[in-house]
Amino acid sequence: MTLPNVSFEFFPPKSLAGSFRLWDCVNTLAPLDPTFVSVTYGAGGTTRQLTHDAVTTIHKSSGMNVAAHLTCVDATKAETLEIAQSYADNGVTDIVALRGDAPQGAEKFTPHPEGYGSSIDLIAGLADTGQFNIRVGAYPEKHPEARDQAADIAFLKRKFDAGATSAITQFFFEAETFFRFRDACVKAGIDAPIIPGILPIENWSGAEKFARRCGTSIPQVVSDAFANATRDGTADLLATALATELCDDLLTGGVEDLHFYTLNRPELTRDVCHALGVTPKAQLQNVA
Repeated sequence: MTLPNVSFEFFPPKSLAGSFRLWDCVNTLAPLDPTFVSVTYGAGGTTRQLTHDAVTTIHKSSGMNVAAHLTCVDATKAETLEIAQSYADNGVTDIVALRGDAPQGAEKFTPHPEGYGSSIDLIAGLADTGQFNIRVGAYPEKHPEARDQAADIAFLKRKFDAGATSAITQFFFEAETFFRFRDACVKAGIDAPIIPGILPIENWSGAEKFARRCGTSIPQVVSDAFANATRDGTADLLATALATELCDDLLTGGVEDLHFYTLNRPELTRDVCHALGVTPKAQLQNVA
């Protein structure tokens, strides 16, 4: 079996301890030679400057291809494009373009009066600059706000029509979930790469809550297995085994790229990659 191309998602630090954790994550995973790494925004755009600083520092220090998350939340079009231009000026030309979650305390996303009204508008604005490789998000079990999956896939196609080049999915627990989604996308006329998002589960309680919030189905067998493993102190072993099995099933089904949500805790992701045969290529240099 051909080895997969891997990529990793980090989030920006909010404290000194968080900074050390991020750099430990970068140091641990950079030797696996990722295709790219991405850095998230906080909910409501709360980590905009932290994201910018983390993106530019990782890019300059490691030489890795870094994709910066960029949202429509609480910013004018001019402000958003100014942030994007700053990335380009620093050699970062990959953007993960998202609508973004509503600011804290708001029930739903409301566009800034002078901002982008949707991820499609943001993608089109970025594409017009001609400077960026634009990645987008996708939901294999539909976005919680979508009417149904057909409408969600139609919206995804509009993202590609607006200028996106690839999509990264929300995490899921069964390979068949991704394959059904991939087939539906092809049927809808989408021929761009769709990269499955993989979550090695560091904390089952947190993963379960997040899954319910974003509409990810939780197989009962997985829930029962984590309940038993947590009780027995073997949760990490179970998480590694399940994530490795999921990745192996995806690769067997023709997937070539895997995107890991690391939560800035690299050990499980590293162990899964090693189990798949993705091993260190070189040591990270010049990290400040």
